Amino acid sequence: MRDVSAKRTDKRAAALALLLVLLAAITVTTSASATRAAHSALRAKASAGSTVSGQLALRFAPRRSGLGRVQSSGAPVGWHGLRAAVGTPCGKTAGLLCSRVDVPLDRTGVVPGTISLHVETLPALGTPRGAVFLIAGGPGQGSARAFDLGSPSAASLFRYLFPGYTLVAYDDRGTGDSGVLHCLGLQTTVTIDVETGLAAECAASLGPQRDFYSTHEHAEDLEAVRQVLGVDKVALWGTSYGTKLAMAYALAHPDHVERLLLDSVVPPERDTLETSTLKAIPGTLSAYCGGGICRSATSDFAGDVVTVANRLAAKPAQIKVLQVNGTKKTERINGLAFLSVVIEADLSPGLAAELPAAVHAAKLGNLSPLLRLFELVAQGSIVPDEDLSWGLFAATVCRDGPFPWQPETPIADRPALLAAAINALPPGSLGPFGTWAASNGTSTLCLQWPVPAGGAALGPGPLPDVPVLAVSGGFDMRTPTTGASDVVSRFRQGRLLVVPGVGHSVLSFSSCAVQAVHGWMLGTEPPATCARTSQIVDIVPAYPAAVSAGARKKTASPARTLAIASQALRDAEAIWLMTSRGDQIAGLYSGKLVAAERGFTLVRYSVTPGIELSGKLRLGRSGTPLEFEGAVRVGGRSAASGLLGVTANKVAGTLGGTVVGGS
Repeated sequence: MRDVSAKRTDKRAAALALLLVLLAAITVTTSASATRAAHSALRAKASAGSTVSGQLALRFAPRRSGLGRVQSSGAPVGWHGLRAAVGTPCGKTAGLLCSRVDVPLDRTGVVPGTISLHVETLPALGTPRGAVFLIAGGPGQGSARAFDLGSPSAASLFRYLFPGYTLVAYDDRGTGDSGVLHCLGLQTTVTIDVETGLAAECAASLGPQRDFYSTHEHAEDLEAVRQVLGVDKVALWGTSYGTKLAMAYALAHPDHVERLLLDSVVPPERDTLETSTLKAIPGTLSAYCGGGICRSATSDFAGDVVTVANRLAAKPAQIKVLQVNGTKKTERINGLAFLSVVIEADLSPGLAAELPAAVHAAKLGNLSPLLRLFELVAQGSIVPDEDLSWGLFAATVCRDGPFPWQPETPIADRPALLAAAINALPPGSLGPFGTWAASNGTSTLCLQWPVPAGGAALGPGPLPDVPVLAVSGGFDMRTPTTGASDVVSRFRQGRLLVVPGVGHSVLSFSSCAVQAVHGWMLGTEPPATCARTSQIVDIVPAYPAAVSAGARKKTASPARTLAIASQALRDAEAIWLMTSRGDQIAGLYSGKLVAAERGFTLVRYSVTPGIELSGKLRLGRSGTPLEFEGAVRVGGRSAASGLLGVTANKVAGTLGGTVVGGS
């Protein structure tokens, strides 16, 4: 699904922090500070994969493979299963080699030029068992940049995942350090409404080269790197869009695939109207709240989302949102933007903890909590194109399709064909959402993309008969488990692992899945499911109801002040999980939160008018849910003033001269 959340990507430092978390989980000594740091900065690793499109109805003849030409220095070192290791030592990981492989821009030779791919290769430790390619999401993320094999901690995790395997990660054409595509308009916009025109501008700026960035071309680049390395068969690990690219390679070069690990699966034929995604959202939200974990916020999270989405699609809302400097900024949200925020939660545990209460408040007419979240998502949506190139994203999905028009259909004829396709959808195809929701698909993005728009076949097949493990998160709203089940059913040796409560990019969040993959690589049968783990932070309770100006002048009782203060602390913990160190986030009605590495400071922070919190909280013991400790002073014109202590997430103290809280 194309949305503002798809414009987020992880910083390499954030990815490293997450790797530390998983490594710690393997040894059963999880670091709470690393947990927070990883999840707060993991804006949307592979999130853009939710917007990818599927295999085209119109197939072209396969192109020549176009063996790449390696550029490297340094003496080759023989590796088991590889012709030779070539490259220059790089990064901080001992043994890592960087090289460049030149591939043709156009493998037919009609359009001249080459692209130089940045390749990183890390030899296996112990007895060599083969080579595995690490394939990031997007399209638009460079795999070498995303997986960061130059970090010893990252390398340690991947060596645990793939024992005995040489690790290979390269930046796809048009990404990272492989001739990244630049389209400033697409890269900096946060509004879906204008992306059709910006995509057309991007295409014009790219010129004729835009036709050579399809998934088929990416798969042929992978084949070129394989040939240069001289390994006969490779294992492929794809995440999100990376699963589509892995499948495309398997269809084009089945004889060179040893096994497939697919995390957050995108079926090759996924439609560009996102019907399967939209249909799955209510059930996914309901499952997330299973066991009553959302009951303090709402009794029907899924129902609230459906109501608010359709309401905002019919009538967008506009309110003023408090800024850190005390001013207010007008924010506007419609149905598409709202769904974007909801979907972002499957990659942001802090947002997931906030949303049930914020959406329920919006349903009741209080939009402030929701619009603050929307602003936070938007603030983090603009990333460097070296981390995720939106020019490459558009060039790939608009070349891939399939769309409700033929590749050579004139631009002027496409809107009518798209409208007809949406209107012809059977009832229920978009789930409980109106036809407006189909505009989140890539068909809308590519409406004005120059001919050909769509039409690049993935590969002739058949798929290889190899071991396949698909990993799916029960809270994944971008690539629901139905898609993973469908893909697994195509392989005789296919297995599916479902991880409840975890969203997109499962291996980034589940130590159970990491251990299952490790065992599977060594020949152990993987489990069908993992046990649901605790939330990173607790679900935020329902926000206090909006009060009249007259009521704000009244002082709340000590008990009521304690309840509001406790809710504000849960809110602050979840907001902190969404931030990076040094970020300052405004409260709903006053004050701010200042994020640090192991905690946060509140300065007159308020989630209800007239009751403000000031003080510092820091992480306590390791484990989940995260536990905080510290002290806050409660004040404001409507508060029973006093001091509260926080220990292991329990709040107690003295308010208005009365002892409150405790066990």
